[in-house]
Amino acid sequence: MTLKHIRLELARTKEHPDGDPRCGYEFAAPLDATGHFDADGWKADKALCSVRRFWHGADDEKGLLVHAHGRWAFSYAAGDADDEPIFKFDRHAFVPGEYVTITEHDGVARPFKVVSVR
Repeated sequence: MTLKHIRLELARTKEHPDGDPRCGYEFAAPLDATGHFDADGWKADKALCSVRRFWHGADDEKGLLVHAHGRWAFSYAAGDADDEPIFKFDRHAFVPGEYVTITEHDGVARPFKVVSVR
């Protein structure tokens, strides 16, 4: 399975009523033909399933897509303390226009829009 590069941008929130393309994530993950995550592909290539969190006014963070404690998350350092769980990650279709919710470091669950898959 080929890894896809997915870009998520902050969707509309109370603090950002128009969303914000300067805040989001770019990550690599194996997807099937319908845009759904392929867990077997991840097992084969998990070291290549990287993530970059970008946020206006903050330094970029780089990490990996991980599976721990029955959930999928972005992780930037060893241990669970900095993990950002992704709601129903293994059930989403990662196609432009779809949305995904990520619980960030501050404990707030925010919506992100899939803007590109290449």
